[in-house]
Amino acid sequence: MKIGIVNDMPLAVEALQQALAFDPELRVAWVASDGAQALQACAAQRPDIILMDLLMPVIDGVEATRRIMAHTPCAIIIVTSDMDRNTTRVFEAMGHGALDVIDTPRLGGADPQAAAAPLLRKIRNVGWLIGAYDRGRPAQAAPALQPRAAAPAPYLIGIGASAGGPPSLATLLGGLPADFPAAIVLVQHVDASFATGMASWLDEQVALPVRLAVHGERPQPGTVLLAGTDDHLVLHADGTLRYTREPAEGLYRPSIDVFFDSMARHARAPAIGILLTGMGRDGARGLRTMRQRGMLTIAQDRATSAVYGMPKAAAELDAAVEILPLDLIASRLVATLGATAAAQRT
Repeated sequence: MKIGIVNDMPLAVEALQQALAFDPELRVAWVASDGAQALQACAAQRPDIILMDLLMPVIDGVEATRRIMAHTPCAIIIVTSDMDRNTTRVFEAMGHGALDVIDTPRLGGADPQAAAAPLLRKIRNVGWLIGAYDRGRPAQAAPALQPRAAAPAPYLIGIGASAGGPPSLATLLGGLPADFPAAIVLVQHVDASFATGMASWLDEQVALPVRLAVHGERPQPGTVLLAGTDDHLVLHADGTLRYTREPAEGLYRPSIDVFFDSMARHARAPAIGILLTGMGRDGARGLRTMRQRGMLTIAQDRATSAVYGMPKAAAELDAAVEILPLDLIASRLVATLGATAAAQRT
């Protein structure tokens, strides 16, 4: 698999090259010291994956990500020396289609291979996602479920997102009022070490309070909970949220499919499932399961998706009751809950 490195720090480039050398299936296609060079290199030889720094001269990593995804799209992982200080830039890059973020590996310790392992694991996961590796396992069919009768109100809204997700989530949640009467749970493909920063960033952007989901808690109306570990988040039969390692073989951790499946089984209908921008197919099957149970399901449309992968998969499976532009989803939720409340009063 061909890897492009974009970084203006020689020590960081050396660390990345050493880390990649531990996997014989990876080959450095080219190295660029700024975003402008990366654009030229990507146009001449498009790699499978780009390891993109954020702070560089001429053109920084955010703008380089935007231009690459617009003209020569390929998988991009943000590799930065300080994720906490660069929170806003990371989310901007993910809004333009970067798939994930990780700290620059530090290989000067006693076990450089162990230090390289997190980066190599992310590269391999992205390689599976874009089809560079054959996972060797047939896809499992979703269990057949029968539709059930609707409950009086949509108490829970589940939202899944991946590449392009953070700013899309900010837009959607920003369109909801502070007194929004449903509980919201988010599953975003993002490194667990970065989940706390993402929750804080979203909390600053929107009127509703946003925080990480805690094992064993119940979703509460007017609160947004974000999956915060590398385990899967599920809704349990008793109405609490729990983290679980199973299914252990899942490519996505946390998996949107796993959470949507648990909503289909245990949420009080008509709960709502929403699948936003992202590469791959995670969430499409689970969204279809929710629709089979009579729940409202919404997928983001092509025009407003930074990466039209997961919503496209949902459309192909006929998993979405509605396909909407991002800026109309919040108003659809407000109208739906308002109509339900009005019906209950009459």
